Amino acid sequence: MPQNLLLEVPTCSLKIPDLPPNNGRESRKEVYFSLVVPTYNEVGNIAKIVQILTDILNDFIPGDYELIVVDDNSPDGTWEIAQSLMTEYPQLRVMRREQERGLSSAVIRGWQVAQGQVLAVIDGDLQHPPHILRELLTNMEQGADLAVASRHVDGGGVSSWSVIRRFLSRGAQILGLVILPGVLGRVSDPMSGYFMVRRSAIANATMNPVGYKILLEVIARGKVRQIAEVGYVFQERQEGESKVTWKQYVDYLHHLVRLRLSTEPLESFRQRFNFPLGRFIRFGLVGFSGVFVDLAVFHILRHFLGVGLTRSTIISAEVAILNNFLWNDVWTFGDISKRQKGKRQRLKRLLKFQLICLAGVILQTLIVNLLFNILGVNQYLAKLIAIAAVTVWNFWINLKLSWRVTEVK
Repeated sequence: MPQNLLLEVPTCSLKIPDLPPNNGRESRKEVYFSLVVPTYNEVGNIAKIVQILTDILNDFIPGDYELIVVDDNSPDGTWEIAQSLMTEYPQLRVMRREQERGLSSAVIRGWQVAQGQVLAVIDGDLQHPPHILRELLTNMEQGADLAVASRHVDGGGVSSWSVIRRFLSRGAQILGLVILPGVLGRVSDPMSGYFMVRRSAIANATMNPVGYKILLEVIARGKVRQIAEVGYVFQERQEGESKVTWKQYVDYLHHLVRLRLSTEPLESFRQRFNFPLGRFIRFGLVGFSGVFVDLAVFHILRHFLGVGLTRSTIISAEVAILNNFLWNDVWTFGDISKRQKGKRQRLKRLLKFQLICLAGVILQTLIVNLLFNILGVNQYLAKLIAIAAVTVWNFWINLKLSWRVTEVK
């Protein structure tokens, strides 16, 4: 059979089989390791990464592996370049997806056709250093069910991320620990897209990923017992453009919420106490958006306009309050707000929300001044600590009092 045939894209649910699939290729035998490389517009990187991965794996587990490039029908023809490399690299297999999109589902489709007992993923843009595969494989051979390349353990880090991107990454991780502690608390870098997992640990589990963070699905839905972590430094792109956008952060939050809702203990709690879980989660997400609004305004006032610390804290907090109210009124409690139409009714809702949050602004100002002026804490760290404390206050009091204005008799 010709070696340049593309793999068929599975059309079944996103479930990993417990045995390697029988794909009808007599020359294809079961292997130990299957590495999926999801790609989109990586024409400048694909040949290089295939060569590097092949050299490393030929040295470490010669002949006992396969590389599976899963391309989402890249306009730049990445899949065609990968296909042309198959005659030179016999361990290479290529899948072209024309109907589906998304990194997480691409990885799962690759794993569904994989022959290996250990399944892995690595980015196709060389931001994940390939040599870390040796350490990850060593941990798998020593009995780990999951081996994760982490930026947050010894030897890990990021090469030249901006302060904002570092803050967003850490903030997303902290939020995940609040929403889904049983999953994110098991690894230091739950947002890593560079890891390998034993097939038996995720066999027959139906995956339901959103966005890029498939590791969350693996930990939450798989039977993962022993986890190992290896430090790595996230590299900057050499070719192509970054695909990180705000949509990825929104997808991440959506993914966290969906995983949390699918856990039985939380559902039992909701049914027993009739807790408005959906509204609570929406309220939390709105509050999280307010953090970024608050910090952005605070930064502009302090560093561009030269406003004093106390006034900057008050003004930035007030802007965040307005942001939060509008989103809560339209989204969190939108179904009830629609039954209380008119500017007068909205003004009443805003005034009640403001009164509750006013105490929060005062509390935040006191905390910032205490930490910065008395304890010498960095002003941005002081601001973050104050925001966290006041967020708890605002939610609890609003839950009990503020949103009663939306109740329709």
